[in-house]
Amino acid sequence: MKILMIGDVCGRPGRRVIIERLPELREQHNIDFVVANVENAAGFGVTPHICIELLSAGVDVMTSGNHVYDKKEGIEYIEYEPRLLRPANYPPGAPGRGLWMGAAKAGIAIAVINLQGRVFMPPCDCPFRAADCALKEIGAQARIILVDCHAEATSEKAAMGRYLDGRVTAVVGTHTHVTTADEAILPGGTAYITDLGMTGPHSGIIGIETEQVLERFLTGLSKRFETATADIRLNSAIIEADEQTGRAISIKRLTIRHE
Repeated sequence: MKILMIGDVCGRPGRRVIIERLPELREQHNIDFVVANVENAAGFGVTPHICIELLSAGVDVMTSGNHVYDKKEGIEYIEYEPRLLRPANYPPGAPGRGLWMGAAKAGIAIAVINLQGRVFMPPCDCPFRAADCALKEIGAQARIILVDCHAEATSEKAAMGRYLDGRVTAVVGTHTHVTTADEAILPGGTAYITDLGMTGPHSGIIGIETEQVLERFLTGLSKRFETATADIRLNSAIIEADEQTGRAISIKRLTIRHE
């Protein structure tokens, strides 16, 4: 089966490229299942309306990270929409869940785990132990298991890839908004890439208008950030997996430019 995993969707431009291009991408590449990280889909956070738009466009499961609770209405929505995940290693009692289990095209069982790193990130529980707990819960219910590791440090994401190698189908990193060129099939059969990059405007600095970010660095003053608007790209990876074993066969970066 073929899986499309999409990097951080950033603001209106990121939503637009998914809504306008994802249906044809699914058909062109025979995609069976789509995962997208949506924690910045509303600029910061996500709303019910935006989630419904992305699900209608062909996203099957939405992952997130440290901005998932930035919109109040998103907190309420995540409680009853199982296809919107928050990191599984958030403290007990945090709204939402970090694991989704269901079926892909043709009824193939599939699971998605959302994790958040701890290096240079807000405090949270251990992502490695959370991954173990999620895998125990999945058990034999799914062989295709996808992991979004939302983390700042390259080393932490690489460590997660090695830690889960042979136990999951894919470990992909998100959060930095910068695509890495290290996609690989690890020795145990797990597809890995340190960061999928950003789906949104690349004319600014990691999705934000250049002048606003430069002012923050030069003066130290905090002002409201606005999403950039030009050089829109969809950054993602296509992973082909063996349905019987759950092992990855290939992983390929895919970037779509859209104006």
